[in-house]
Amino acid sequence: MNKNFAIFAGFFVILGVVAFLIFSNTGTTYGKYDVFAQCLASKGITMYGANWCSHCQNEKKAFGNSFKLVPYVECPEDPKKCLAAGITGYPTWVFPDGRKLEGEQGLEKLSQESGCQLQITNN
Repeated sequence: MNKNFAIFAGFFVILGVVAFLIFSNTGTTYGKYDVFAQCLASKGITMYGANWCSHCQNEKKAFGNSFKLVPYVECPEDPKKCLAAGITGYPTWVFPDGRKLEGEQGLEKLSQESGCQLQITNN
C-alpha cells in the first residue's frame, strides 16, 4: 500500500509541476510594442472605444499583441465610465491631466504626445 501511495503522490507532484510551468507564463505578452504599451499604461493613458469602430480596430491592430497591455475601456459595455470621462467619439485617448486625443492617432503621434519611446522589441 505504501508503494501505491508513493506512486500516486509522485504522479500528483509531477502533474503540479507541469501545471505550474504551463500556467506560470500566461501573463507574459509577446508583442513587438510591449515596452511602448507598458509605458502608456504606467502613465495612466487610456483608450476609449467600441468594437464596431473601424478607427478603434486600426488603433488596436497597430499595437498587435501588445494592445492587451494598453488600458482600454469598451464604451458600449461600460457607458457610465465613458460618460464620466466625457467621451464623445471613438477612439479617444485620455491622459491623466484630462487632455484628450480624439480620433485615430497612430503609434508615432501617441509616442510624441505621451513621451513614451516607440521601440520595437524582438521576442
